[in-house]
Amino acid sequence: MRKTAFISIASALFMATLNAQTLHQRAIVVDTHDDTTQRLLFEPSFDIGRRNADGSIDIPRMREGGLDALFFSIWTNGDLTGPPAVTAAIQQIDLVREAVRRHPRDLVLATSAADIRKAAAGGRIAALMGVEGGHMINEDLGVLRQFAALGVRYLTLTHSLNTTWADSSGDKPVHNGLTPFGKDVVRELNRLGMMVDVSHVSDKTFYDVLDVTKAPVIASHSSCRAISNSPRNMTDDMLRALAKNGGVAMINYHAAFLSEEFRTAAAPPQLQSRIDDNAKRCGRDEACTILGRQRIEHDAMRTGLRPAVTWEKIIEHIDHAVRVAGVDHVGLGSDFDGAVMPLGMEDASQLPKITEALLKKGYSERDVQKILGENLLRVMEDARRAAQAR
Repeated sequence: MRKTAFISIASALFMATLNAQTLHQRAIVVDTHDDTTQRLLFEPSFDIGRRNADGSIDIPRMREGGLDALFFSIWTNGDLTGPPAVTAAIQQIDLVREAVRRHPRDLVLATSAADIRKAAAGGRIAALMGVEGGHMINEDLGVLRQFAALGVRYLTLTHSLNTTWADSSGDKPVHNGLTPFGKDVVRELNRLGMMVDVSHVSDKTFYDVLDVTKAPVIASHSSCRAISNSPRNMTDDMLRALAKNGGVAMINYHAAFLSEEFRTAAAPPQLQSRIDDNAKRCGRDEACTILGRQRIEHDAMRTGLRPAVTWEKIIEHIDHAVRVAGVDHVGLGSDFDGAVMPLGMEDASQLPKITEALLKKGYSERDVQKILGENLLRVMEDARRAAQAR
């Protein structure tokens, strides 16, 4: 009897896993924020087409994880401004486009939801771009239009420093949200059919955006402040307001945004010394800094020097956001190659765990598909329709 029961349980678990794998492969899986562009910029030997021993993203691991569409972040630190910031952005846009050119069997440049669906149907991965920080438009809407023409599909209004026209969540407020020019930026994004990204912005900037925009907006890589009290995360009121706007909050996998215990725990001196030495050695090489820090932090989590954060925290944030905002307003924005990933979600090959966990929690197949990508595709379509209606 016990042997029969054991076999039945094992069979049920196997079928559940098989069903999750089938659903994951059938779904269109979209990740709205990835920093692998920094590897393209700083690592001449990095080849996105081959399996790499470090980092989170390459074509083999994206295929293993069933990732159908990835937004490459175009990023420079907010202290680089003016024409140099524009030049840096265009250089990174070119690097993404060149990666696509070099791997035409696997990658295709996409600028619309229709492009993503076509790529998935054809067995290719859609490569998209978002500019992470309004400082890179150099206070010039013409530059924003150039970015759009080159294929950029969203603008994150700020990074961790204020721009001259918008307050950041990582800086002391100086504008009380958006300036008049900042509101013009939102209107121009709407006109262009580009998505407005409210990750990184101050709370006041967030609400100013919702007052101005005529299209749904996204938080491309932000988690829930109710669970981890970082200003980079969204409060429940913000989640509800985003849902009313029709937008989507894309859950970030960074350990400090997932876990309040990790976020607030001081690093022991020996650990902080390793982190500082790594940052000094890497200089302005963001890829080197992040990949080195992830190795250091993972060692610390495994040895007890830091609170352990496991991939299940992603599910906790997804579940909270769904309960607050509704299942139509939640998606995935990993921050792969740009942050410290939780244990068990070190790279894109592990994404099917999310599908399996959501099914086990009782989510319907349709709702899982929404979270994996359909919600974001809907916002892209809504942004384009709003632009066409102007």
